[in-house]
Amino acid sequence: MIRYGIFGFGLHAIRRLMPGFALATNSSVTALYRRDMNQARDSAALYKIPHAFDSPADLCCCPEVDAVFVASPNNSHLEHVLSAIDAGKPVLCEKPMGINAGECRRMVEAARAANELLGVAHVFRFNRSIEKLRQQVKAGDVGKPIFVRAEFSFSARNHPRKWMTDPKIAGGGPIADVGVHCVDALQWILNDEIVSVNAIASSDQDSGDVEAAAALLLRFSRGTLGSVLVSTRADYRTPVEIVGDIGTLKATDAFSVENPVDLEWCRAGKVINREVISNIDAYARQVDAFSAAVEGKAAFPIPGKEGWQNQEVLDAAYRSLKSGKLEVVPRL
Repeated sequence: MIRYGIFGFGLHAIRRLMPGFALATNSSVTALYRRDMNQARDSAALYKIPHAFDSPADLCCCPEVDAVFVASPNNSHLEHVLSAIDAGKPVLCEKPMGINAGECRRMVEAARAANELLGVAHVFRFNRSIEKLRQQVKAGDVGKPIFVRAEFSFSARNHPRKWMTDPKIAGGGPIADVGVHCVDALQWILNDEIVSVNAIASSDQDSGDVEAAAALLLRFSRGTLGSVLVSTRADYRTPVEIVGDIGTLKATDAFSVENPVDLEWCRAGKVINREVISNIDAYARQVDAFSAAVEGKAAFPIPGKEGWQNQEVLDAAYRSLKSGKLEVVPRL
């Protein structure tokens, strides 16, 4: 059993990580870090976690912590990842990996120099619905992919994460927060890389200094075109579609971990197959996969370098917002 310490025990840890650990078979939580010690103790008592800390360094030194899960606000990822690596702990970092690609590079290089495991928590790689889409594309069910799209919207007015509209903490709006999920998922489904991006965005009186909605136009290395639409104003929706020269795959709310996902495979305007898939165990599968990597039993499928590459796409999107032009995504 791999024992984890969680940095940043906020909404995400409560709503997603702890239910995931409850379903995991080889992963448990033995420590948490919060900046306020009273809050740390309260959270630890509520979730029956043995150790509470208000110092990242102290958590990393705890002998009952085998690995660290960084779930703190985005601008803390660099500091917390480097703290874990310096302490000789393997670390799984939430997305987006950093505020910019430079931070991600520092994390990857530090892990490489220390020979420590660094992974990125792109949980939707562990969604069975996304796995199914990848398998069908690989099997040729749509033929050559012509274009793909992914959307991710949720309503964030009065959201508990008050820092979401502060670019110094969040790094950006929904492009950074959920657009990175779309970017990662589409690249993984296609087994292809994004080489350029063009972005437009809108803001409103409640979005602070970040975007409230955005549209990204993507070009993949093998010629597939893609679109990503993100928003913190619309109701929750996460459709994904892959259109090829001989077929189409559609998934309603493909990223949902709470509700069943409907998948359709169509050819010549006819539905060939319908399937309903549950992603309820995605967070458990993610942490158990990292535990297996910690034990040396298997490689973790999303190493830090892939989080860095995804950040290069985000950085290119934000450059495009400023330049109004197509921006090339650097390759690592």
